[in-house]
Amino acid sequence: MKIGVNVPNFGPGTDPGVLRAWAQTVEGLGYDLLMVSDHVAITPDVAGQYPAPFYEPFTTLSWLAGITSRVRLGTTVLVVPYRHPLLIARMAANLDALSGGGRLVLGAGIGWAKQEFDALGVPFERRGQLTTEYLRTIRAAWADHDDYRAGPIPLWLGGHSDAGLRRAVELGDAWHPLRLTLSGLREGLGRLEKLAGDRPVPAFAPRILLRLTEKPVTGPDRRAGEGTLDQVVEDLGHLRAMGADTVVLDPFDADPAETLHPETAWRDLAAVAAAGKENR
Repeated sequence: MKIGVNVPNFGPGTDPGVLRAWAQTVEGLGYDLLMVSDHVAITPDVAGQYPAPFYEPFTTLSWLAGITSRVRLGTTVLVVPYRHPLLIARMAANLDALSGGGRLVLGAGIGWAKQEFDALGVPFERRGQLTTEYLRTIRAAWADHDDYRAGPIPLWLGGHSDAGLRRAVELGDAWHPLRLTLSGLREGLGRLEKLAGDRPVPAFAPRILLRLTEKPVTGPDRRAGEGTLDQVVEDLGHLRAMGADTVVLDPFDADPAETLHPETAWRDLAAVAAAGKENR
């Protein structure tokens, strides 16, 4: 099972120097994948959780590709309706090729920020339908046109609704749920398999919280990746047993002020990396 890291590409403490340090830390600790988030117009509903500066993911990953050599690069998640599908197809194919080939993972979803959709002139109520249409166009461009030839670029699709799970079965290489409890992930996997029917079930690549605590976190609402180091290591073992191909650790909890002190997240990532080496 591979392990990746979701790197904050936003917030008051984020700048090019910090992003460089994040990339060097993630790659230096031996993690397999570095992922960033996506917003385009930092409207009030976005800014409340992910304030400016917010570095656009394709631009950011293109730059990080040049200052790393091994780690894979990805989006968690690209909001598909924000860009023309042929633009997404070309940017993804170019980024993968320019970074050496085989390094890009395109995580994608439908989005949630209505004010941002309005600012971009994209109908919020059609975001699910548009996402499905655009993903079909992207896959067709990659497969059928030499000037969009890519890959293969793994397409990870988020979403926990039945519509999202069906989209993952139809168009995804992996189901990429975000920050759920272990029971929620198990329940989602069961629904995914049921909805797939006779079709292949996509791989399982969850993004989980990483929040280390001194004392154990208990209760049914405990999210995967939350608690003592032993609890987090145990969670990763459960996810491996559930068939996870890759797990992405997300050290950003909720407070944008966390971005002012990235060394806290780096310490936690170092602890998990060291524990993983001991358990091999």
